Amino acid sequence: MYSKTLDIIPFATPFGGKILSQKEVETLKSGTLHLLENVGVKFPSRKALEIFADHGAQVDMDTEIVRLPPSLVKKAMSTAPRSITLGGREERFDLVLDGTQSYLCTDGCGVHVIDLKTRQQRASRKSDVELMARVCDSLPLISFFWPLVSAQDHGITAPLHECHAGLTNTLKHVRGGTTVAPQLAPYIVEMATTVAGTEKQRRLHPPICANICTIAPLAQDEAGIETALVYAEAGIPTSFMAMPTMGSTAPATPLGALVIGDAEVVSAMVLMQLAYPGTPVFHSIYTSLMHPRTGGYTSSSAPVSMIATQLAHDAWNVPCLGGSGVDTDATKIGWSSGSAGGMGAGTMPLYNAEICGYLGLLGSAMILQHEQLILGYELCREVYDMLHGFDFDPQDMALDVIEDIGPGGHFLREKHTRKHIRDFHLPPIYNTMDEKGGFCDPQDVALEEFKRIAETHHPEPLADEVLAELDRILAAADREAEKLA
Repeated sequence: MYSKTLDIIPFATPFGGKILSQKEVETLKSGTLHLLENVGVKFPSRKALEIFADHGAQVDMDTEIVRLPPSLVKKAMSTAPRSITLGGREERFDLVLDGTQSYLCTDGCGVHVIDLKTRQQRASRKSDVELMARVCDSLPLISFFWPLVSAQDHGITAPLHECHAGLTNTLKHVRGGTTVAPQLAPYIVEMATTVAGTEKQRRLHPPICANICTIAPLAQDEAGIETALVYAEAGIPTSFMAMPTMGSTAPATPLGALVIGDAEVVSAMVLMQLAYPGTPVFHSIYTSLMHPRTGGYTSSSAPVSMIATQLAHDAWNVPCLGGSGVDTDATKIGWSSGSAGGMGAGTMPLYNAEICGYLGLLGSAMILQHEQLILGYELCREVYDMLHGFDFDPQDMALDVIEDIGPGGHFLREKHTRKHIRDFHLPPIYNTMDEKGGFCDPQDVALEEFKRIAETHHPEPLADEVLAELDRILAAADREAEKLA
């Protein structure tokens, strides 16, 4: 017996916070165009180099560096759609990325799991992806499922098994494509087509999107960029994600990191538009800082992410995967993770990024601890309630009740109190009481809530013939992978 999946709940974006003026955005854009024309980006892909050469870019086949004149960049980017639809299994789960609202997603893609039974850290596996997809399916504020961890028990076909785990365990949109050996990418497209029903439906309501990471500074990954071309030909929306680290793979300034990341992302989006004009792409830059004392990874501050969103929207007119998130660099749940989560959730409405949130992981997106998903979700729900949960009704001033009580009285025995005291939402994570009348530890409550959902929520499965076809595709992909080993 399956459970009903509730409608998704998007965040409205009422504030439209912007850090930079349009003139400053144009200055950053000019910096990107300068880098693309005068420094270039390395594309270690013969196919990509030939596409650029055919369209008038300056291509050095020996160094594999491509230099793009501003006119070519602007012409190519003019064909990139501003609005993209990411499909769910049903139309009510479709996400329209047009800047009018933000959708919360899970974080990805970690490699460690704190085991639910042993509470010891171990390597992640496909069953973890399946479990997280089912739990996220039950949480209506989560609109977009990004596999939180990797299917490390499946070798080089792990991304295909992660895609399969998502498609078979949630009705929501799945980040199902990532960098694979280019020979394996068509199998991901085939899985998307099988779930969508037809090629036409796959293009209109793609059940998966893809994410391809660039390589800082100013380079692309050969398999990544050739995989992206396979997705682009199929009309599967793809985000390109730059992750420059200030002090090591980017200048030690926020604007330097942003402009180098922007050049990486834009060069990839230009390639897709030259090869397949109109293909859906979206923009993503995550800057970080090399810790000046340890050399380790440290997430960057909120204003930098807000500027990255502005670049996507105001410089290039494409959707953005970015903005604020509730996950943390902390490796354990505690003050640090709570502080980062609260700040991330509270500032989320300021960004206007179409996809944001990033729930469920610790340790700079490396560690899955299941209750972290519930704790982060509860923070986001509180912010949502604060923004959307108030209707002004003059009757609520209760002037007649106040007159009856008068100065020095109390409202405990009033019918009005008994009627309305239940109107308030008290987050159960922070308000659950034990048998002694004390409040339970929120982390313990969150863990029990996760276990409850995992045990009771089972979304409607795909049809048997679709499941059988997906199994056939995976088996064929596994055979193809054996030839590549």
